[in-house]
Amino acid sequence: MANPICTPKSHHRTLFFHPLSPSSPSPRRHFCPSLSLLPRNPPPLSNPLLNSNPFVPFLHPPPSSRAPMAAAAAASSSPPRVRSSLIEPDGGELVDLVVPAAERAARRAEAAALPRVPAGAVDVEWAHVLAEGWASPLRGFMREREYLESLHFNSMRLPHGPRVNMSLPIVLAIADDVKLSIGDSPHVALQGPSGNIFAILRSIEIYKHNKEERIARTWGTTAPGLPYVEEFIIPAGDWLIGGDLEVLEPIKYNDGLDHYRLSPKELRTEFDRRKADAVFAFQLRNPVHNGHALLMNDTRRRLLEMGYKNPILLLHPLGGFTKADDVPLPVRMEQHSKVLEDGVLDPETTIVAIFPSPMHYAGPTEVQWHAKARINAGANFYIVGRDPAGMSHPTEKRDLYDPDHGKKVLSMAPGLEKLNILPFRVAAYDLMAKKMAFFDPSRSQDFLFISGTKMRTYARNGESPPDGFMCPGGWKVLVDYYNSLQGEESGKQSAVTAA
Repeated sequence: MANPICTPKSHHRTLFFHPLSPSSPSPRRHFCPSLSLLPRNPPPLSNPLLNSNPFVPFLHPPPSSRAPMAAAAAASSSPPRVRSSLIEPDGGELVDLVVPAAERAARRAEAAALPRVPAGAVDVEWAHVLAEGWASPLRGFMREREYLESLHFNSMRLPHGPRVNMSLPIVLAIADDVKLSIGDSPHVALQGPSGNIFAILRSIEIYKHNKEERIARTWGTTAPGLPYVEEFIIPAGDWLIGGDLEVLEPIKYNDGLDHYRLSPKELRTEFDRRKADAVFAFQLRNPVHNGHALLMNDTRRRLLEMGYKNPILLLHPLGGFTKADDVPLPVRMEQHSKVLEDGVLDPETTIVAIFPSPMHYAGPTEVQWHAKARINAGANFYIVGRDPAGMSHPTEKRDLYDPDHGKKVLSMAPGLEKLNILPFRVAAYDLMAKKMAFFDPSRSQDFLFISGTKMRTYARNGESPPDGFMCPGGWKVLVDYYNSLQGEESGKQSAVTAA
C-alpha cells in the first residue's frame, strides 16, 4: 500500500521513494522517512556523564554483553530486530584524539618544550569537535589538501575509499610572528585563551590563508556583516596550520553544562542501551516552541507507523559560537528542561545533549556539516526545515539563502547517501484552534507565523505570545532572561549618569 507521506518518483536517487521496512538493508538516501539501516556493533562503553544529565534517565541497566549482530533480514510481518549502532560513522570508526590518561604526563612534558601556537575560544571549540570524532575521519586541523577538498568539493576522499562529506573547512589560523617562531619544528603545542597548553599538533603543514576565497566559497558572498567572518576570519592570521591533533585531556568548559556535552561515543552507547531502532536528530539554536514539539512528536508517530518500535529523538542544540542576538546556550538549556518538565516532549524517548560546534550561518553549505556530524553521533534520520543554518542578508532586507535550498542540497550532497532526510513540515499558530498546527494553505488566513525574531521581540517587550505557542515554563525562562538584560542596561545607564 502506498505511503501517503512519500510519493514515489521514477528513478531519482535522492527524491521521494516508498519507505522500506525497518529490516531493509538498503543504504540509499531517501528524501523522506525511508528506513535503511547500517548496523554496527561496538563494545559497550561506560558513560558516567549520563548519571548527571536529567534528560537521559536510566530506563534499563546497561547490558553486560551484546549479542553478535545478525545480517539485515528481509521484510516480513515479524517485529523488526533491534540493531545496535544504527549507522556507520564516516570512515568506519569514530576518531578519538584525546590522549589516554596514562600517557598525559609524558605528553604534557613534551608539549612544554614545543613552540606554542595561540588558540582562541572558537579554536578550542573546533579542537573539541575534532577530538571527540564529530568530524571523523578527520584527525586534526586541515592540511592544505584537505582544506582545498573541503572548500571546493564539500567533501574529502578516503584513502582507497569513497568520499565523505566535509562541507566546512576546520582550520587554525596563525599570524606571521607565530609562523616565524615555529621555525622548522615538525610539532607545536596549542595554547588556549587562559594560557594553558591543551593539545599538540604533529607533522604540521603551514600554508597561505586566502581569506577572500574562503569566505566567498563558504558563504557565497563577501558582503560585510557575516558574524563568523567578522569575529574570526577577518582578524585572523594570514597563514593556516594543519596537522594531527592530540588533545591532552577532555575539553571542559566548567559552565555547569558539561554533563550535557555527550560525545558521539557516549551518544551511541546510550542509543544502544535504550535499544533504539531509529534515531532522529533535530538541531536548533533557538528555544523550543510548540511548533517544534509538534514536528518532533509527529516524526516519532510516523516512524512508529512505519514499523519502528523504539525511535529516539536526539534534541541537539548547538553549543559553540552563536551571533550576539541569539539566545545564549545556558538560557536555551534551561528552557529545554522546562519543555520536558511540562510534558511537551517525552523524557523517556528524548535525549537532550549539546552539539559543541561553532555556528557559521552559512546556509546550505553548513547544513551538510550539521548532518554529517549527526551521522558520526549515530543518528540515521535528520530533520531539516526552512532555511537551515541561514540568516538575514547582512546588508539587504532579504534572506541570505533560498529557504528551500538547504533540504534540497542535503538530498544530493556527496557523502550523505546513508542518512535519511526528513523534510520539515511547516507549522504555524492556528488562530481557530488556538494552538500550533501544521499549515493548511487552503485556509492560510487562519494561520499566524511567529518567527524566531518575532518570538524574541515578544519576550524582550514583556508581551505574551498567543496561548499554545510555547509551554508556560519555557516562556517564563525567556521573559526572565530579557528582563535581566534590561536590568543590566538600566544599571549601566545609571552608572554613566552618576559619573
